[in-house]
Amino acid sequence: MTDVVDSDELLRRIQRARAFAAQEVQTWSVQGDAVREVAYEAVLRVLDEIVAPGRHAAK
Repeated sequence: MTDVVDSDELLRRIQRARAFAAQEVQTWSVQGDAVREVAYEAVLRVLDEIVAPGRHAAK
């Protein structure tokens, strides 16, 4: 990946990834796959922390 992106594009990509992770949490929850659900929840928490540092520390 050698493309240079500005901060706005980087934020858009992170937000898309966050939306995808949130969708996957829901999907795997419905399908009953707790391992994948927990894995995507971890990804979701990391992306939340990148977008809004410190806001989710209390969880």
